[in-house]
Amino acid sequence: MKTRENKPYKLAYRLSLFTIFYNIIEGIVSMILGYEDETLTLFGFGVDSFIEVMSGIGIAMMILRIKQNPESPKSTFEKKALKITGMSFYLLSGGLILGIVLNIIKHHKPETTLWGIIISLVSVVVMVWLMNAKKNVGKKLQSEPIIADANCTKICVYMSLVLLVSSLVYELTGFAYADVIGAAGLIYFSISEGKEAFEKAKGKECSCGVNCETKY
Repeated sequence: MKTRENKPYKLAYRLSLFTIFYNIIEGIVSMILGYEDETLTLFGFGVDSFIEVMSGIGIAMMILRIKQNPESPKSTFEKKALKITGMSFYLLSGGLILGIVLNIIKHHKPETTLWGIIISLVSVVVMVWLMNAKKNVGKKLQSEPIIADANCTKICVYMSLVLLVSSLVYELTGFAYADVIGAAGLIYFSISEGKEAFEKAKGKECSCGVNCETKY
């Protein structure tokens, strides 16, 4: 019986590890190519991936905790990880705002956004699969935190779509401000994720459409 009960938790934990390692690879590739092609949106997308790595580590620790006791409160490590994640999202937003201002002043245009199209397409496919996989295992375990994490993966899908649309528009039309508008879209979602991370650190068990409930 215990082996059967542990299987969904093992799957949830493996999905959290996959999230971490996938975002590390995505972050490295996106930042390198974004820097080489002078694409602000792709570079910012890469930075976001590394922030998601920190968030993923916190989720992995959360799964191990609720496996032992589903009703246990957040650990000190989880709270610190959430605060660091929240601050990182705010710093990313600030950096992107600065990048947007400089690009507008210098009338800067990316060399190409082809890699942004390719990376965003891969990311959309992977994140939709990951979201559904996490949601299914969360429902099996009747775990609101895991379901909440699955719902939060929607934000990663939205950010990938922002990168995809802005990259496509620039590549097809050469519209000078497509990259800047894409970066502005990333700012919107980054601020949203940063705010949510701090709320979670305060004890609110809510996430991306899941009802909020305060636990201390």
